[in-house]
Amino acid sequence: MKKTAAPERTSLTRERVLHAAMEMADEVGVESLSMRQLGSRLGVEAMSLYNHVSNKGDLLDGILELVVREISIPDPGTDWRTAMRERAVSARRAFARHPWAIALMDSRVSSGPGRLRYFDAMVGALTGAGFPLERAGRAISILDCWIYGFALQRLNMASGEHERAEDRAGAMRESVPTESYPHLARMIEWTVAHGYDEDADFEFGLSLILDGLAGILDSGRG
Repeated sequence: MKKTAAPERTSLTRERVLHAAMEMADEVGVESLSMRQLGSRLGVEAMSLYNHVSNKGDLLDGILELVVREISIPDPGTDWRTAMRERAVSARRAFARHPWAIALMDSRVSSGPGRLRYFDAMVGALTGAGFPLERAGRAISILDCWIYGFALQRLNMASGEHERAEDRAGAMRESVPTESYPHLARMIEWTVAHGYDEDADFEFGLSLILDGLAGILDSGRG
């Protein structure tokens, strides 16, 4: 009787290791990502992974690079305001898919080519529009503060989304009595009645920043 050939194991590559690690981080968080568990997921011994990543730090840099590749880089020549908006919206969506990447974005010292290309494009879009280098750097910094801060706030809010909307509304009303905090209580009632529009909230803050930067650019030209 002819023996059935065993299925071939997919060869291990750096890309395959990194994509598996990113999926694992999405599921359990980057703090729980271990070489042993990653090897188990890939069906290999943990030591085999070191043929493709130098260490845990290299692994983290690699999966962060994958996230940065998901962020849109506007084409050269794109109007600076359009470029900043596209980049901000795309980055927020990437961080929503991979919440663990927010903390890694500024904590990792080394940068891969994707991350360098990402920041180079932002500097080019701003300086090409007429922003001096110093102000271009500050513009990127304040935009990042808004993007990262919004993503972190969303992450904290998401931790309580397993509760029913009615329970959350009741808890908010109970913690903010109308007689003591009338203005805040009105705001809570409005939010409960109309719901929270995450996209509108993000766009509101982003537009304020871009309007402010446009004013700075115009005043500099004047």
